[in-house]
Amino acid sequence: MPITPSLTSLAQRPSASDNAALLACADTGSALCTLIGIEGSFSRRLGAQLAIEEAGILAGSLADGCLEAQLVTEVQNARAEGKPRVVRFGAGSPAIDFRLPCGSGLDILVDPAPDRAACRQAADAIRERREASLPLKLPDGSAPDLLRERHYIPSLKLILFGEGPELTSLSLLAEASGLECDVYSRDDPHRLSLGGAPEDATVDRWTSITLLFHDHEWEAPLLKWALNSPAFHIGAQGGKIARDTRRQLLASQGVEPEALKRIISPIGLIPHSRDPQVLAVSVLAEIIAAYEAAYRHSD
Repeated sequence: MPITPSLTSLAQRPSASDNAALLACADTGSALCTLIGIEGSFSRRLGAQLAIEEAGILAGSLADGCLEAQLVTEVQNARAEGKPRVVRFGAGSPAIDFRLPCGSGLDILVDPAPDRAACRQAADAIRERREASLPLKLPDGSAPDLLRERHYIPSLKLILFGEGPELTSLSLLAEASGLECDVYSRDDPHRLSLGGAPEDATVDRWTSITLLFHDHEWEAPLLKWALNSPAFHIGAQGGKIARDTRRQLLASQGVEPEALKRIISPIGLIPHSRDPQVLAVSVLAEIIAAYEAAYRHSD
């Protein structure tokens, strides 16, 4: 009997992470579907992946709901044959009864049994916040321009410092978006103290650091700590007077002009945000845009 994915299964298994399909294949017997060719435009990037378990449960994100049922059927066929296959959907497909609404053509590798050891090795690297890659098992005779190796980077991580509703709003929005977020509030002396930097925070080049203080005397030690880290985005809330005072103070403490340029202030895509929720959306959008621009690419 054909198994079809359901909205319930998707809700029970959040799949926002770009690496979710890889992690599922490392931990289960899932089949792995990978977008290896795009003719035209599409809502997912080249290399997008979807893992499909025997029960039809999905992990990852490969389309907007227009392909999942067809891919479950293709996985069943590939399992029956015991080998991977490349399936064409949309423009140029021999299946005349199925067309993509966008009018594009997609080549998708359906691998019923991806290399579990390779998946686990790549998944371990991602869990340790290291880059990874996974060779794709294309059938003999596949077109040479199709994607043959999937590259992975760690997901975006936020570290937030601050106080009040701005800190709360941004942390809640990040959590609702499925992002890893470490929060250090001035109201929690066990995590943050005036004049000090966090001892338990880990920062890599896929991490953003954001300061949301009204009392700006908390900032200098944290910003000097942030500037000595590989964080790709360092932002600090504050009006013009606060920004000028901050720059002068840090310069007097030996921070070089080039380092000061790394501090983004004012923060957010919406100028002069006065509402904590609007500021949260504005700042998170800026951080995600910077992450996508710096690290996301078509393989």
